Amino acid sequence: MIWDEEFESMPREALEALQLYRLRKTVERVYATVPFYKEAFDKAKMTPAKIRTLDDLKRLPFTNKTDLRDNYPFGLFTLPLHEVVRIHASSGTTGKPTVVGYTRRDIDTWSSLMARTLSCGGAKKGDVVQNAYGYGLFTGGLGFHYGAEKLGATVVPVSGGNTRRQVMLMEDFGSTVLTCTPSYALTLAEAMVEAGVSKERLKLRVGIFGAEPWSQSMRQQVEAKLGIDAVDIYGISEVIGPGVAVECIEAKNGLHIFEDHFIPEIIDPDTGEPLPYGEEGELVFTTITKEAFPVIRYRTKDISRLFPEPCRCGRTHVRMERVSGRTDDMLIIRGVNLFPSQIESLLLDMEGLEPHYLLIVRREGTMDTLEVQIEVNERVFSDEIKGLEVLEKRVEGQIKDILGISAKVRLVEPKTIQRFEGKARRVIDERKI
Repeated sequence: MIWDEEFESMPREALEALQLYRLRKTVERVYATVPFYKEAFDKAKMTPAKIRTLDDLKRLPFTNKTDLRDNYPFGLFTLPLHEVVRIHASSGTTGKPTVVGYTRRDIDTWSSLMARTLSCGGAKKGDVVQNAYGYGLFTGGLGFHYGAEKLGATVVPVSGGNTRRQVMLMEDFGSTVLTCTPSYALTLAEAMVEAGVSKERLKLRVGIFGAEPWSQSMRQQVEAKLGIDAVDIYGISEVIGPGVAVECIEAKNGLHIFEDHFIPEIIDPDTGEPLPYGEEGELVFTTITKEAFPVIRYRTKDISRLFPEPCRCGRTHVRMERVSGRTDDMLIIRGVNLFPSQIESLLLDMEGLEPHYLLIVRREGTMDTLEVQIEVNERVFSDEIKGLEVLEKRVEGQIKDILGISAKVRLVEPKTIQRFEGKARRVIDERKI
């Protein structure tokens, strides 16, 4: 079922005319209300009046995550805070989160986009949606929640964790749609086996998964163990949250980008030059319907490619290939964005630790794990073992409290972590995804 057939199946010519109209309105809005954009556009010798075709988009400057950080917290909002009804935030590289805002109309737009997303992924009115994405500043939980309600489904806002209880609720409530990270879906499958609950006893039919990278083989495992169709979603807080793109359940062949709200580009990450359809590069988005926090040519750092051919499901928007990697050193672990520089910043504030560390990411069973190896100075290393254990627990607590992720900390002898003449290798990612 296509939730919004008028827009999702638009002829290309009509879609591009709509995009141009909305793009010009958005550019006028940010130029008039956001000093950062006015300065950037003036420097590029661009004004809203010079946007005459969609091809003129490439003449506008990029927006980067550092721009969001430099204008923290509300410097890129187009409206005063009293007109913003909700704020979400994601982790930043220096401890300051990336802040995004929504007007009432933005929330309605987002809800409709999430209804589209769920419908495209196979959910429908009357379904019971078990929403195991995290609620709070993270956009996932509330994004799915509002979208499922808009679709006409019954929402079980269970959030993440408490896995045994999740299995009980899936069976007792007759959940038909599961929304969570793909690794947590496999954790739920393991918990079902431990509880003696077979997939045949459940009514689950569809799983809509994202917030972390996952492979085709992992999809096959999830589908086999839960007895469902599993589809992939793409979202990013700076663009709107979840609701940017999703696979259709009919084809599962690339993620449909909702182009009536977001204009995607693929650029060469080194030169910034736009690349044609089919070529791999960095994914860039311009939002064209958001009010409180529109972004112009936002560089996501995600590597993908775009395909313009209409899908057999009937949707005409371009599709993006599953993200294959990133142009920076950001890790995604259990849905949490983590930069090595965040660990470094935390370590430098703690007495007895040296700024030499290694992050080791593994996939144990169905869950990602993080081990942080940190050098200590000579004085601390010569202390009793009990003292080292106390320090390890203290560092683990700091990482959990500040970065929101559980890690196993291992303190190591001074000068045991390899040094590099060039850029240090801070991460060993042993996951096979």
